[in-house]
Amino acid sequence: MNKRFVVAWVVLFVAWMISGFVVHETLLKGDYLAISHLFRPEAEAAGYFGWMVLAHVLMAGAFVWIYARGVEDRPWLGQGLRFGFAVSLLAAAPIYLIYYAVQPLPGALVAKQIVFETVGLLVLGALVAFLYRDGKRA
Repeated sequence: MNKRFVVAWVVLFVAWMISGFVVHETLLKGDYLAISHLFRPEAEAAGYFGWMVLAHVLMAGAFVWIYARGVEDRPWLGQGLRFGFAVSLLAAAPIYLIYYAVQPLPGALVAKQIVFETVGLLVLGALVAFLYRDGKRA
């Protein structure tokens, strides 16, 4: 673990938290309000925010770690976008589809979640690729 890795981890953590806020607290807020009975009450959910932070710390660290191990001396933007898309296919899309299979979520909401999360992961992929743009591994 070097300085670049730590900086990228922190930057990705902050960016992922912002992305999560934009997607889930603004773009999808109305969708979530329509099915609020499926979620914890807001006052109770606030007590679990630390777990949300921990999850984002872990995801950002893993995201940077995997990218840094596979970075190649190739154009950084394409590499980052491919990586973000691959992570979406590995994590975001399957997780929301699994939630759809086990919870009574509207299909339109699940589609939005997958699309918005994929866009966010493309941005995060581009961001980590920018931070590693000289092609050097961690």
